[in-house]
Formats: sequence, structure tokens, C-alpha cells
Amino acid sequence: MSLLPWQQEISYQLIILKAVLGLPFFSLTYPIFLKYLCDVKHHWVLSLLVAALPLLTSSCRESVDVSVLQVYDGPVKSALNIHLMQSDSAILRSEISAAKQLEFATGDLEFPEGIEIKMYEKSGELGTIIRADKGYFIRSKNLYKGVGNVQVENLIEDQKLQSEELFWNQREKKIYTEKFVTIQDKQTIFNGTGMEADDSFKEYEIKHPTGKTPLPGDS
Repeated sequence: MSLLPWQQEISYQLIILKAVLGLPFFSLTYPIFLKYLCDVKHHWVLSLLVAALPLLTSSCRESVDVSVLQVYDGPVKSALNIHLMQSDSAILRSEISAAKQLEFATGDLEFPEGIEIKMYEKSGELGTIIRADKGYFIRSKNLYKGVGNVQVENLIEDQKLQSEELFWNQREKKIYTEKFVTIQDKQTIFNGTGMEADDSFKEYEIKHPTGKTPLPGDS
């Protein structure tokens, strides 16, 4: 049966309505619904549906939970009580210990319960210890980061450092920070902002020194 132009328009509007609403039952009832609306007496029903279409589509959009569309960027692996050893020419050079390790899809690591790094001399003697309340490893830069109460101690030179943030660049074998630092070098306390040193913390430089305080007993 051929449709009149206005009836063809009704069919077109119903197809749009079906696509927007996405109702499963609509496919089953479409022929009956079309015949019903094609009756001149029921033409007003289509007018109501078309007028209500913006409200229906708006309601559908508002009901969508956008959180399900977000990409998961949390940890993909976790490990407890990790202990990593790194050697050079069969000589132990460093040890990394942490109570908990989280690994991400990027290869980055997080140590939410603290991290300890031990540096060894070529002779095998333990030389330097780095501790932090929380640690990170940035894989793309081969860079470790400690935050919170960060402490560095050179056991051989009797030097200690305290700061709230510290980076360890393994490739360049140096440690550095842009934060405020307190360094105890034997019997003298040095304060300042910004510091760079070799990763054994034997030689260091405070970028912006602000104070020097001798401890009691300094000769």
C-alpha cells in the first residue's frame, strides 16, 4: 500500500525516534504503531512524540554514567617486601627495598609505604643509604623520586641530609632536589634551597645556602 506524503513523513519520523530511543520493543511494534499513527484521527499522537523528543533524548544523556567511560590508570600489579639488587661487573652496587610496590601499565612504580636504597663502594663496603616515606620510579626517565621525610646518610664521610623531596638519576649517578635541605657535615649544619650531589653523597653543592651552624664540640 502506497503512503501519502504526510504518512511517509510519519514513517521517517518514527525511524528517527527508534534510532534515538533505542527501545528493543520498538522494532516489534513498529508496523502496528505506524498503521495506528497513519490514521488521520491519530495524527496528533505523532505531534506529541516529536515535541517530546528533545526531553526524551536529554533524559537519556543525563542518565549515562560517564565514569564507566574513563580509562583505568591505576596499578596493574602489586608486590610485597620487594628486594632488588643491582650489580656492575659482578660487584654489588645498590640494593632497593620496599614493603609494597605498585606497578602501572606504563612501567612506572610506586612505593606507598616507603623505600630504602643502599649504595655500595667498589670495595663492597656499604657507603650511602637513602630513605623516604614514599617513593616513585619514573621508567621513561630511569628516575627515582622520594617524598615525605627523605634522609640521605654517607656512612664513610659522616654526612647526613634531610629534605622533603629528592631525585636519584641512575644514568647520571647523581641525586638532587629543588626543595629546602638540611645537611650535617660532621660537626656543622648547613641549610639552603636546592642541592646536587653524586649519588654516594660524598661531594655536594647547595644552590642557595641560607645558614651555617657549628655543633657543640666543634674544634
